[in-house]
Amino acid sequence: MRIKLSHLVVLTGSLVGVLTEEEASEGEGTYRIEGKLTPPDVKSPQWTSDVTVILDGGKRRTFLGEDNSFYFQGLGSGSYLVEIEHPDYVYEPVRVDINSKGKHRARKSNQVQPSQVSQLPYPLRMKPLGKFHYFQKREEWKITDVLFNPMVLMMVLPLLLVTLLPKMMQDPETKKEMEEMQAKMSVQNQMPEVSELFTNFFGGAQPKKKAPARRR
Repeated sequence: MRIKLSHLVVLTGSLVGVLTEEEASEGEGTYRIEGKLTPPDVKSPQWTSDVTVILDGGKRRTFLGEDNSFYFQGLGSGSYLVEIEHPDYVYEPVRVDINSKGKHRARKSNQVQPSQVSQLPYPLRMKPLGKFHYFQKREEWKITDVLFNPMVLMMVLPLLLVTLLPKMMQDPETKKEMEEMQAKMSVQNQMPEVSELFTNFFGGAQPKKKAPARRR
């Protein structure tokens, strides 16, 4: 009885092993994806160990070799997304298409317009786009922020008018017109309209009207 039970266990194990090998052989292919990473200009000593190359969002992972190259093997025909993970540098993801004949085509991964194809050379040559910015840069103090402040403009413009108006009053005609307007204001004891003030000031003195002739 014990001998038959042991034979049954061995037979069951061998059957499970055969099924597992068949499933693995069906899921794997004979194609591979390979490429090479370009390190940044300022390369840290642990840069190679910090890089992880992932396939299709993490279904497969691999690391760089001594020459900064990587590869995925045992792939079937289809479309694969290759991404680079690094804590400091950004790399553009690349989509690689493999047809049934084993021909590779690399292109940019465009999530907005998937139909738009921007072909890239294969084997892959991936360069860093820049560094990650985890924190927003603090705004720096600028002198223009003070000059264009509304409160500063409200204080500076009147000072400019007070400084420039006396120089404009040196003109005899302008001075005479201003004296006439001040006299008119004192007689009428009211403020003139702003439009009339600017018209008289910039447009020159209006011609005096002739007094109507008296009838005898």
